[in-house]
Amino acid sequence: QVQLVESGGGLVQAGDSLRLSCAASGRTFSNLGMGWFRQGPGKEREFVAAISWSGGLTRYADSVKGRFTISRTNAKTTVYLLMNSLKPEDTGIYYCAATVTLNAQVVPTVYGYWGQGTQVTVSP
Repeated sequence: QVQLVESGGGLVQAGDSLRLSCAASGRTFSNLGMGWFRQGPGKEREFVAAISWSGGLTRYADSVKGRFTISRTNAKTTVYLLMNSLKPEDTGIYYCAATVTLNAQVVPTVYGYWGQGTQVTVSP
């Protein structure tokens, strides 16, 4: 079992930055691929970013490429999502997810563990 707890969400203005954190416990963190997904109002859950077990491979949705950065510290068993130049369309609940496959996965069905989510609201 893996427990995931997200933090760092909030209400910001367009152009601002936020850093989300996801603390993992219950399984060897370095054996997990990690990802961030989001669900906007009235929308399906969508892929945002993913990182491999070593941190050597990252993948991003086209809509966030160049603005968001995913990283991890295996020593602290934490994965981060730094979000710069936020836009109103980035508003949603952001979920952290873990997969026992070691690569950076974009498909949500690969992830077996999910956090409760943290709300990000970007005002115009």
